[in-house]
Amino acid sequence: MFAFFKRYKPYYRNNLAVALPVVLSQAGQVTVQVADNIMVGHYGATELAAATFANSIFIIGFVLAMGITFGITPIVGSAFGQNNFRKASALLYHAFIFNLIFSTILLISMWGISYLMYDMGQTENVAKLAIPYYRIVIIGFIPSAIFFTLKQFFEGIGNTKIAMIVTLLSNVINVILNYLLIYGKFGFPEMGLEGAGIATLISRFFLAGGLFWLLSKKPNFNRYFQLIDRGKVYKKHFKKIISTGLPIGLQMVAEVTFFSMAAIMVGWIGEIDLAAHQIAMSVSIVSFMIATGIGSGTTIRVSHQLGAGKLVDMQRAGMASVHLIIAFMSICAIAILIFREQLPYLFIDSSNSEILALASKLLVISAIYQVFDGSQVVFLGSLRGLSDVKQPFWISLVTYMGIGLPTAYILGIKLNYGTQGIWAGLAISLAIASILFYLRFKKISNTLIDRDSNKKRINNTP
Repeated sequence: MFAFFKRYKPYYRNNLAVALPVVLSQAGQVTVQVADNIMVGHYGATELAAATFANSIFIIGFVLAMGITFGITPIVGSAFGQNNFRKASALLYHAFIFNLIFSTILLISMWGISYLMYDMGQTENVAKLAIPYYRIVIIGFIPSAIFFTLKQFFEGIGNTKIAMIVTLLSNVINVILNYLLIYGKFGFPEMGLEGAGIATLISRFFLAGGLFWLLSKKPNFNRYFQLIDRGKVYKKHFKKIISTGLPIGLQMVAEVTFFSMAAIMVGWIGEIDLAAHQIAMSVSIVSFMIATGIGSGTTIRVSHQLGAGKLVDMQRAGMASVHLIIAFMSICAIAILIFREQLPYLFIDSSNSEILALASKLLVISAIYQVFDGSQVVFLGSLRGLSDVKQPFWISLVTYMGIGLPTAYILGIKLNYGTQGIWAGLAISLAIASILFYLRFKKISNTLIDRDSNKKRINNTP
């Protein structure tokens, strides 16, 4: 055991050094989401259900746009590992153009969906509150595209601190504006759920503007802007960005669509179940987003080792993150089990006893799938570092949409296990995905190592 720890110790240290700013950034984002739900939940249970409904649709488009930008990190990371800074700059320029165009098209498409929200099986009160909130937050696609393009690029070259600083500042702005606009404090109008949407939109514009301004002022980063040849556009760069980013975006959409459809199914059962679902999901997302930060750091580390040709280090960097996430998610699972009856009180008052009781039961299921949820995120990060993005998309599609969604529907709706049955479907799909992603990473990394070893042996043969 000691020899095992000693072998992986430098990888734990290096992985955490890269991932920690991303984790803090993600933790800040989670804090805002939780604060949103706490403030909206205390404003009203119907408002909380409406936010859940709107976000279950919004998140599909948002994750697609964000996921496409994730393709920048491994290809820039590989170029950085080869010290090809001009290529990295060209990829930034082309990604910026593509993501702005794509996010604009997505915004228009998602706006059209708002006209169908009354026909999605929710109560009239929930749909009435959800639509204006939804229309406000989808405008944020544009500044989000700018922010994530810059963020993923600079994560690709190994810098994760600047985006962390801007994100944490934006989170503070969001929370303050939430308080002022939801409840109408200090002379601001009381806007309820719409106020939460406006606060989110303002914070996203701050994210984009703040990161762009900071990066343009730093000489070490500004050189990448200076290296851009703005008069030339190359098809090969767009092709590389799309071929890497689109499968990542679609993979993330497959997972998020699964969770969004689960929320919609819960809404069929009733407002009480939907509010309880949102409370339990808000608790679960805290650990998930931290796992996402470690996964992003793993993408950086694996892509850098791959670009430098250090294939054994590449594999160990990926597995070291898995060790870390298993330990972390196990602690989270224990904490959720211990405090499952107390945590829901953060989101809603004691008068809503049915919501509180159901949320506590859902948190038991959340604790069960914590390790699987964290592991699948980190294995995906490793696969992205290898620029292996197409097969993980198909694995996600089959696992979440082909297995998880039908299982959740059968258990929750057809067999009348209700929201707990739907959550059991979530847990089963996450476990299967985690195992399949592990097998995929092990196969590819072993193949690369074996191929490199054979090549060196042939070259060294007299």
